[in-house]
Amino acid sequence: MRPILFSFLGIHVQSYGLSKALAALVAAWLLGRSFRRGGLKDDDAYSLVIWATIWGFVGGKIYFLLEHTDQFSWHHLGGAGFTWYGGLIGGIAAFLVIIRRRHLPAALVIDSAAIPLTLAYGIGRIGCWLAGDGTYGKPTSLPWGEAFPNGVVPTVVRVHPTPLYEFLAALVMAAILWALQRHTRPPLEILGAYLILSGTSRFFVEILRINTRVLLGLTQPQLWGLASVIVGAAIIVRGRLRSRNAPGAPEIVAPPAQNLAGA
Repeated sequence: MRPILFSFLGIHVQSYGLSKALAALVAAWLLGRSFRRGGLKDDDAYSLVIWATIWGFVGGKIYFLLEHTDQFSWHHLGGAGFTWYGGLIGGIAAFLVIIRRRHLPAALVIDSAAIPLTLAYGIGRIGCWLAGDGTYGKPTSLPWGEAFPNGVVPTVVRVHPTPLYEFLAALVMAAILWALQRHTRPPLEILGAYLILSGTSRFFVEILRINTRVLLGLTQPQLWGLASVIVGAAIIVRGRLRSRNAPGAPEIVAPPAQNLAGA
């Protein structure tokens, strides 16, 4: 693996950081296209992604530090060590603040962000794989098992490359969300579908990951995954009940998926 992709004028370009920057750029581009198609300013899309990325990293770092209070060192304050669900909480908080301050249509914006967020997550996982950051899985004898002798968290044992699994899952999730957006749906239903798909994906990939079991034989990410599925299902059920009880009421939906994909 290649934690450092290349060096230029003595500056090391790390695969982890580059993947996160690329993820933010792709998310901003997709959300900007969606905003333009929906009659919104793409500058607002860029601001949303920038602030969500910044506070996502802050939230991910804080969550990571809280998880490792028993083994805290000053090294943990550096660039390595982030937790996805902490980043998601931080990013969502920033997203909601910007939506409120700029008086944006919340349901439209949130549903429009589902596919960009999904693809950004997948791109970020490629960086985790290249860096060998320790998010890989259990030892395996399968042909695609990999060792990470030069990784940030090295191992010479062939293990499940779970970041690649999550990247592939992100592609499938984005395709499903794109298909769902092709039809008119109640507000926030795409968000609900995203929460169900992402929670399910994380729950099952955790079976192959090496994380501490904390409750009922489940890891902390698995518990978050179950909570995500439950919340997503509740959002969908609530939205459909409200639509059923208000026949003929106009629905606010995300722009058609073909606008997001540029088709």
